[in-house]
Amino acid sequence: MDVHSFPLVAAILALAALAGLLATRLRQPMIVAFIGVGILVGPTGTGWVVADSTVELLARMGIAILLFLVGLKLDLHLVRTTGPVALATGLGQVLFTSVVGYLIALALGMDSVSAMYVAVALTFSSTIIIVKLLSDKRELEQLHGRIAVGFLIVQDIVVVLVMIVLTAFGQSTDDHVAVGVALVLAKGLGLLAAIVVLMRYVLPWLLGHVARSQELMVLFGVAYAVSVAAFSEWLGFSSEVGAFLAGVSLASTPYRDALGARMVSLRDFLLLFFFLDLGARLDFTDAGQQIVPAIVFSVFVLVGNPLIVVAIMSFMRYPVRVGFLAGLTVAQISEFSLILAALGLSLGHITNATVSLITVVGVVTIGGSTYLILYSHRIYERLEGGLRLFERSDVRRVALDGPDADVDGIVYGLGRFGGHLADRLSETDHRVLAVDFDPHRVSTNRRLGITAVYGSAEDAHFLETLPLSTARYVISTIPVLETNLALLHGLRHHGFRGKVAVTAHGSHDSERLRDAGADLVVDPFALAATTTTDALDQLVEVADPERSDD
Repeated sequence: MDVHSFPLVAAILALAALAGLLATRLRQPMIVAFIGVGILVGPTGTGWVVADSTVELLARMGIAILLFLVGLKLDLHLVRTTGPVALATGLGQVLFTSVVGYLIALALGMDSVSAMYVAVALTFSSTIIIVKLLSDKRELEQLHGRIAVGFLIVQDIVVVLVMIVLTAFGQSTDDHVAVGVALVLAKGLGLLAAIVVLMRYVLPWLLGHVARSQELMVLFGVAYAVSVAAFSEWLGFSSEVGAFLAGVSLASTPYRDALGARMVSLRDFLLLFFFLDLGARLDFTDAGQQIVPAIVFSVFVLVGNPLIVVAIMSFMRYPVRVGFLAGLTVAQISEFSLILAALGLSLGHITNATVSLITVVGVVTIGGSTYLILYSHRIYERLEGGLRLFERSDVRRVALDGPDADVDGIVYGLGRFGGHLADRLSETDHRVLAVDFDPHRVSTNRRLGITAVYGSAEDAHFLETLPLSTARYVISTIPVLETNLALLHGLRHHGFRGKVAVTAHGSHDSERLRDAGADLVVDPFALAATTTTDALDQLVEVADPERSDD
């Protein structure tokens, strides 16, 4: 059935809306619901969505705009601060997963080529899905979110390189493989050079004229992202690489925030078609013969991949909680894994049975990892005792000798709110000890009168190293309910007799924290609203003296 029919597209959108509504009522993620609708309207179900359809085109547009916005928001500070751990974790996880996955595949009786494809497919995680989930949970700016995005970008670069190499091998004869690879590398350097020229000489001038019209800004953003993506694809690379580079080329301009804000709604709408298309592309041919291998590989991805990340980050002296929350983001295989399998099939390297196996693992792990990420904090609370096996003692122990041990107060968190608060306390002659689990914030702390140490608010053992006997107060500027509850429990366990102030967003969290023993609960948003209202009232009275006399 031809999907270009307008009523048919309307029917698909209606089904997606109903599935999304049902998912929200059941408190389940809409991503899985949309993938399910894709299966329903795809070749396995009604057959409404077929290859080269309008849904596929809109899905590719959605992916291009998503990666364009990811590149547009690329923070050089993020790259600098999370670069080492992102590179080590991304490459380490790819290496360990591929080696162990290859051995498992051989043990299950696969030939070496099929085992290699399956092992490589298991290593890559979906940046699109993870960024969407972390964004919905407002965890992109937290340490584990920033690290996760960092090593997911590393994985994306690796998978692009793998596909480039496979394509070069597939398009070249045995005598010309080296020539084909060299040609691909030359094209890549040419693409990067073209982006650099645009960034330096064309885009700043062009955006100055485009920005005069808000409607033209959105049109330019879409056209530029899709055009660079298409040019990248024409060169033999993936369109995703081009779209990402297009966003990076605008990241340093003063128009990036305005452009990104106006394209978010369009991104969310088009991503619906990506998930529909993903579900429609799932091929279950010969899947019945692959049940046992699919279960084995799915368990390995859902359990093994996160543990690999926890082990690597623990070795790099990150708290287990951060490693666990970041590790859950790799508990699924990527849409790139399915693309890689399709490429291997087209090159004649693997059979349809192997593609079906990777497809089934994709369905199970994408659905399962979505729940793991959504309920990550609850899962960590249940597994915290067992995960202590990965905790390194030198992460928790901080030597505080001499005058630094004599402090007035302890402040957890050196972010925007915590940093300003610590500065104000120091200005009023308070001796402040600041605790943060971001190594960069600790190492770059230059605040006068403030000593910064590396630690986690949820680590009860870390409290043993702090000068609780001399501190008169402890303040947590971390607006995470579970973190503050763990801190309150730890302080009570260690017999802290000073005052405790914590931060909350919302009345429900405030009530729970007060019940847990907090002396003061601060809601920065409520305080900002009150202060702003008072300032506006004073401003209105000054501007209207007659009203103030009344």
